[in-house]
Amino acid sequence: MPDEPAPRRRPRLSAELLAFLLSLAWLVALVAAFRALGQQGMRISDTLGLVVVALAVFLPVALIWLAVLVLRAARDMRDESLRLQASVEGMRRGWIREQQAAGLALKPTVEAKLDEIAASQKAAEERMAMFHTRRAPSRPAPAEETVPQDGSQPVLALENPAPAPEPLPPTDFIRALNFPETETDEEGFAALRRALGDHGTAILVRAAQEVLTTLAQEGIYMDDLRPDRARPEVWRAFALGSRGAEVAALGGIRDRSCLALTYARMRSDPGFREAAHRFLRAFDRRFTVFEASASDGEIAQFAETRSARAFMLLGRVTGIFG
Repeated sequence: MPDEPAPRRRPRLSAELLAFLLSLAWLVALVAAFRALGQQGMRISDTLGLVVVALAVFLPVALIWLAVLVLRAARDMRDESLRLQASVEGMRRGWIREQQAAGLALKPTVEAKLDEIAASQKAAEERMAMFHTRRAPSRPAPAEETVPQDGSQPVLALENPAPAPEPLPPTDFIRALNFPETETDEEGFAALRRALGDHGTAILVRAAQEVLTTLAQEGIYMDDLRPDRARPEVWRAFALGSRGAEVAALGGIRDRSCLALTYARMRSDPGFREAAHRFLRAFDRRFTVFEASASDGEIAQFAETRSARAFMLLGRVTGIFG
């Protein structure tokens, strides 16, 4: 983004020159007044005393120069503020370019890891499907039911039901939604792999990944946000269906720049707007399940994840917090 040209300054009359002209005009007017009054002016000066005369002569001049000093200080502060603002804006743009370059460098590696995890999960599901398909024909045909001669209830041969999948531990759920810190974060990738085995969490993880990637393109990174913390009771109220002012504390993102960039991207990019709403719906459904068995400490840890911060940012932009 090219730097904006500095605004031109309009030529203005120097404050010192203006003060000098006003002081000179005052002295000329005072001398003219004393000449016009003549002897009457001398009698007035004798009556009021030399102090009053001195004040009458020098006080306006002092006030004029005091105003000059104030104007000069205000002008210097304004110029310094403009220079500081330009410097901060330049540093911010440079920092955003560096973060974008770092994010683009890390993005292919993380996405490759996620694709590898998803591919291994899909291959395992296909192997399981092939296993069941091969064993199905060899299953013996059910024997005909025979009624005992004594009239008792016949014994039915029941198959062993398939074991239900184990629920995802809260620690893995929280770690997966925070995503791996770096490409060498083995524990983070392990938690992410286990989370992708849970259908509801996998939907939320993929939706969060899409949203976070798009926000990174705008220079918005969840690690840089410092939202106001909401109590676990507020998160539980949201999970129970409360909306509006009752859960307004969840919209604790105060960074105006991030809010403005996100709002502009949602207005100009229909694909991102659809992805954001898809993420908000998936977050709502999955957090409701998580809240039912989570402790207050686990909810507080969950609120610090990157996915939770993205939810707070998008929820604030879309207005779901009132």
